[in-house]
Amino acid sequence: MIKSEKEKMLSGDHYNAGDEDLVRERNYARNLTFEFNHTRPNEKEKRQQILKQLFNSKGSFHIEAPFNCDYGYNIEIGENFYANYGCIILDVNKVKIGDNVLLAPNVQIYTAAHPIDPTERLTGKEYAKPIVIGNNVWVGGGTIICPGVKIGDNVTIGAGSVVTKDIPDHVIAVGNPCRVIKSI
Repeated sequence: MIKSEKEKMLSGDHYNAGDEDLVRERNYARNLTFEFNHTRPNEKEKRQQILKQLFNSKGSFHIEAPFNCDYGYNIEIGENFYANYGCIILDVNKVKIGDNVLLAPNVQIYTAAHPIDPTERLTGKEYAKPIVIGNNVWVGGGTIICPGVKIGDNVTIGAGSVVTKDIPDHVIAVGNPCRVIKSI
């Protein structure tokens, strides 16, 4: 059986991002995030309704505008989630965020990747790897979380970090590339 471009995307295979169905689904998410980003701060109920159309949440959450994502339906957030201003989640693959996760301003979560070989990259093919963020995690401002990364439970990521590899449970990690500096 031949996989659809969406099935290829979600399985981590190379896929065509220009596929008509994927473009339509991204446009749906972009329209919702545009609507969300242009609500008034006191329109909390309207904001929540928009975001509930966008992604899968088990519980309470709060996201400050502006917020942007690719599809929305690939984002799963746990209880008591907070994302500060300027959060970007490129959810070309699954992004699973645990309970009690706090994202400081301008955190960027990228599942999307491109081939390193320039000839292959010019074909327009892309691929993606899932990201998992555990429970009780605080991610400092301006942090970038790269494709395929798993961040454990009870972790603090320092501001400005670039997380390129998995981070174990119960640590403080900082830097570019992000590395563990202390167990907690």
